[in-house]
Amino acid sequence: MNVLAIPGSLRRGSFNRRLLEAAAALAPPEMDVTLAEGALLAAVPPFSQDLEENGPDGDPEPVRELRRLVRAAHGLLIATPEYNGSIPGVLKNLLDWLSRRRPDAVLADKPVAVTGATPGEWGTRLAQNALREVLGATRALVLPAGTALYVPRAGRLFDADGRLTDPATSERLSKLLSALGSWIERCGPG
Repeated sequence: MNVLAIPGSLRRGSFNRRLLEAAAALAPPEMDVTLAEGALLAAVPPFSQDLEENGPDGDPEPVRELRRLVRAAHGLLIATPEYNGSIPGVLKNLLDWLSRRRPDAVLADKPVAVTGATPGEWGTRLAQNALREVLGATRALVLPAGTALYVPRAGRLFDADGRLTDPATSERLSKLLSALGSWIERCGPG
């Protein structure tokens, strides 16, 4: 089972990128978690219907590549930081591109799990709620909120090399991955 992990931040040292790297290491044997490359995510231009309709080959190349990766995945794991009580613009932009071009809207019917890490105390609760709303509008199949993984005080949970060192968070992340695997099986690979 292939899962594409998408960080909602472009920052190299992002806690959310680190959380997804930990997810790849903790994934059960039947699950292969692949992290979307930051350079690809950074190359996606701001959404514009002019680009979408008038590009020489349709969508810009980074968007086509991202669509290909999402289409090939059985499910998605998205980790979002919280900016001003919501999701970062870069993540919203990616979702806007991926939700377009019906019938090739690759998010529709795609099983998705949501998580997020922050140095703050609330663990991205508001951002995850906002992300769930956006994903719902795209017709993605979002893992129910009861399985949510909020990761507060992230600065204390990773070592200097970016590895997750907190056993409780590792255990909760493993449970989220297991729930995502079951969700993909229940919904069918998107």
